[in-house]
Order: sequence, then structure tokens, then C-alpha cells
Amino acid sequence: MRLNTRATMAVGLTLAAAAALTACSSGGSGGTTSPKATTASAAVDLSGVCPANVVIQTDWNPEADHGHAYQLLGDDYKVDASKKSVSGTLMSGGKSTGVQVEIRSGGPAIGYASVSSQMYQDKSITLGYVTTDEAVQDSQKLPTTAVMAENDISPQMIMWDPKTYPKVKTIKELGTALEKSGGVVRYFGGAAYMNYLIGNDILPKSVTDGSYDGTPAKFVVGKGKDAQQGFATAEPYIYKNQVSAWGKDVKFQLVNDTGYPIYPEAMSVRTGDLTKLSPCLKKLVPVLQQADVDYFKSPSTTNKLIANLVTQYNNGWVYDEGVADYAVKEMKKLKIASNGDNSYVGDMDSSRIQKVIDIDTPIYKSSGTTLKADLKPDDLFTNEFIDKSIGF
Repeated sequence: MRLNTRATMAVGLTLAAAAALTACSSGGSGGTTSPKATTASAAVDLSGVCPANVVIQTDWNPEADHGHAYQLLGDDYKVDASKKSVSGTLMSGGKSTGVQVEIRSGGPAIGYASVSSQMYQDKSITLGYVTTDEAVQDSQKLPTTAVMAENDISPQMIMWDPKTYPKVKTIKELGTALEKSGGVVRYFGGAAYMNYLIGNDILPKSVTDGSYDGTPAKFVVGKGKDAQQGFATAEPYIYKNQVSAWGKDVKFQLVNDTGYPIYPEAMSVRTGDLTKLSPCLKKLVPVLQQADVDYFKSPSTTNKLIANLVTQYNNGWVYDEGVADYAVKEMKKLKIASNGDNSYVGDMDSSRIQKVIDIDTPIYKSSGTTLKADLKPDDLFTNEFIDKSIGF
């Protein structure tokens, strides 16, 4: 389990463990869903160049952050609750592409293994969600190449109680306040971003606590004294609306905004398969880009599907349409989902990836991890397949 990636998203564990604190429902809807709203376009034929079944390995349970993937599904989708996967015709612009798509859950469904390791264990996986720092960490033993950034920035954040710390606006200011109050920031131990925050004097090591277990209990019991890791697309809504023992706003800052610019859950292939898959990716990546645009234009049907899948998978993860709708709004508001600094979606910036390499190389080497020698951004990503005409 990668503690610095989406696979550690606290909300799943939070809600599963919060049953004693709050009466929240899954909110999933069953039955047949209505056709998804999409942008009209000419039919894209992926047959012959792509695998007959394009397998996408996500890094967590179904959620709005993965909306673009579930947007690909046609109305003929079938659910395999035992395998925590869903499959159906791969659609683009409301038309069949001639191949199937299978979307597999990560996290508990794969024993909390990293997506990179799962991709190398199961060669049937076509694309997997790999965060930039995970790609750096695995660059030697499990190399992957990102071909599209599902979101432009990471929703990873640190949150705190604004009533306890009314003057705090940033993580750095929070660190100073916690030193005075005796509070701590709880996080999943081993996260690379926390080593970055400590190493760059943004958070004093003395106020960090790597014992976070995903539940709201300690945050609630602390009555605002302590801070906590989370995701801007989930916890602020959940803690206010579904954790009844808290039931109020939290304030947060994105870790991205402190200078840790990873791409979260970038759609990636095994590096050794890049050449073989290139004819497919030239056609498939624009389909993925368009699905992203279509999802954010009209997310309601896909959000119903996501909530329905969560209900059918029934693995302790609780995620309803309310959280999904909130996530979409926050991804737009915070520019987590955006075109970045140009007019098209899904591309990646070499200078950002170089910055992550520079930050994480000493962190991973200090823990004994062997990285690819002379690691460069081109080893980790390519914009070759991005269609520059597709954007929000």
C-alpha cells in the first residue's frame, strides 16, 4: 500500500470506521441508469489497434475522482461484485468504439498493493493509475510511463479546525500554531509528501504523527486541537455532513500549494509496453480526454453509477451521490480538474515532473529505495498521444 498516493485515501476507512459515530447511508441507486450526456463526435474505432478488453486498474474504490473512467461505460455494463470490477462497451461520444472496457477497483480489492506492482503482476492490465511520486519510487523495478493526467493537481490536503485556529491560513502557519498548542498533524506514516513538508521547514517534525488509521475518532476526540491529512474532494463534506460527532466545517490547504506538484493517478502503461501500445494510445488517449470533459459537463448519471457500484461491492467503503457531487464541485473550484496552463486537458509539464524527481530522489534513497539511474522526466511520461483540441 502506497501511503503517499490515492490508495490511502482516508475517506473509505473514515466512513467504514465512523459507523459508531454517525448514521450515514450509502445512497447508492440501483437499476438501469439513463444514457450519459456526451459531446457528439464521430465514431472512434479502437478495434484492431487496442486490446479487445481495455483494462483500467484504479488505485481505490469507485469515486468521483475516477469519474472519467466510469464515463466510458456503455449502458450494457456488467458488475462483478466479487472481483470489485465493472465492464461494458467502451463508449466515446455516445458511440461504441468496438472494444470493451473493464474498470477494476484498487485499495482493498488488491490487498492495498500499489498499482504499479499490480500492473506487473497482472499483464492483462492496459492502463493503471500511478501518481508521479510512485512512478519515481518504482522507476527502477516497476517502471511506468504516464500517458494522460486524469487530474491536473492532487486533492491531498491537511485540514484543521478554523474555530481553534482562526488565524491559520496555510500548512506552514498551522505548524507554528500546533507547536504552541501541543497539537499534531496525523497522517499515514511513510508518506513522501510529509517528508517533503518536514524537510522544507513547512511543518516541524515535532508536530507530525504518523499513526493516523483512517478513522475520525482521534480528530473528533481532540476537539480541534489536532490536524489531519485528507482529500479536498471528500473529508470536508464528510466531516460536516456525515460524521455527526464533528458536524462542522474544516479548513485546509492543498499539499500541492506548498510546492509538491505531483500528478495524481496519471493514466500509465508499463514502460516496456509503450511501443507496442502506441497505435492504440494514439486513438485511446483522446477518447479518455473527451470522457473527462464529458464527465465534468454532466456528472450526475456517472455519479449514480459510482454510488451504485459502491453499494454492490459492499466492502466497507461508503460513498454516496452527495459526496460525489461535492467532489465534482471542488475539483472544478480548486482547479484539480482543469486544462492547466493551456487550452487542452490531460497533458503533463516536464518541469513539474523534474521538480518531483528532485524532491523525492533523496527521500526515497534515504529509505534504501533504488531508483533508475539518471532519472529524467521523459522516463516517466509522454504527451505524444494528447489531442490538443480537447479541453474543458
